[in-house]
Amino acid sequence: MNRNPIDEMMKRGLRENIYPGAVLLVGKNNRILLHKAYGKANLFSGQLMTRETIFDLASLTKPLATTLAIARMVDQQRIALDLPVVQWLPSLDGSDKERITVQQLLCHNSGLPAHRPFYMLLKTLSPKIRKKAVLNMLRSVPLYCPAGESTRYSDLGFMLLCRLIETVAGGPMDLFLKKEVYDPMGLYDLFFVDLLNCEQPKFPFAATELCPLRNRLLVGEVHDDNAWFAGGIDGHAGLFGTGEAIFRLLRKLVDNLNGSTRRPSGIFSRQILTEIIQGGEREGWPLGFDRPSAQGSSAGQYFSTETVGHLGFTGVSFWLDLRRDFTIILLTNRVHPSRWNNGLVHFRPKIHDQIMEHFEIV
Repeated sequence: MNRNPIDEMMKRGLRENIYPGAVLLVGKNNRILLHKAYGKANLFSGQLMTRETIFDLASLTKPLATTLAIARMVDQQRIALDLPVVQWLPSLDGSDKERITVQQLLCHNSGLPAHRPFYMLLKTLSPKIRKKAVLNMLRSVPLYCPAGESTRYSDLGFMLLCRLIETVAGGPMDLFLKKEVYDPMGLYDLFFVDLLNCEQPKFPFAATELCPLRNRLLVGEVHDDNAWFAGGIDGHAGLFGTGEAIFRLLRKLVDNLNGSTRRPSGIFSRQILTEIIQGGEREGWPLGFDRPSAQGSSAGQYFSTETVGHLGFTGVSFWLDLRRDFTIILLTNRVHPSRWNNGLVHFRPKIHDQIMEHFEIV
């Protein structure tokens, strides 16, 4: 009996406590080659992981939600990438952020630092004023360098983008995305959980952390503390979804980029997709997405230089090789029950290499 080496490695991840459970999806062009669930979604209830399990997508929110909302608004000519965000957020006037452009926020070279524990103050405020309070906090955080001079990955930049989107849209970012992007694309398994204005949806969520701050197991509520205290909807975290939904979204973007669909059915113009996925004519990061590092990449050793993707703190990732049109989506609940489980850092490139070798994408 021939054993599947990918299965064997994924099961090894369970045995070595790299993660309690995982969903792996591998696709070539529009075809799914492998889509399988492993382990448990919740160690305490015994809930098994399935292909339909909903994951907290953490920082995958940046490329798959916030960036797409910005792209849609650019196509609608409601904002422009090269203009300062102060044009739409006048409260930034007079601060060191008045020259930061939309593009600089998307490319992580705005000068904003990576993170600040805003939740420590937010938890003392009424929930209804927290989102506005975050904008004031962002205004007050000093830049570590002038905008455009250096690149540093930043949650704060995408938190500022969320407030830009909601100001221009005149409402919550999740509703804009649902109306303008996800619903027209037929994507119903990508969503935010609005902690202030709706009942918690009854879906098969993967559990995340036994949270010391909230004093409970987190299931179906965003793991990131800044996003949670801001109401669950933010630019750096808050998106939930399945592996298949991510794959279908990526396929629609690639098909649109390659001219397989036309607007308005394609939602986005090829011009903006070239910017956000391929990086346009600029050096550096694509807008909102990431590229594999030249050395020691979490994507492993085989993805080409024409690859985009992203990682998420909860244990999720996707990588899309545009040259080979090959996709690997690996969703795990590695922070369940504790965020201090970091074995995935070394395991993830190994499983990526195993997959690429198995399907002879080398």
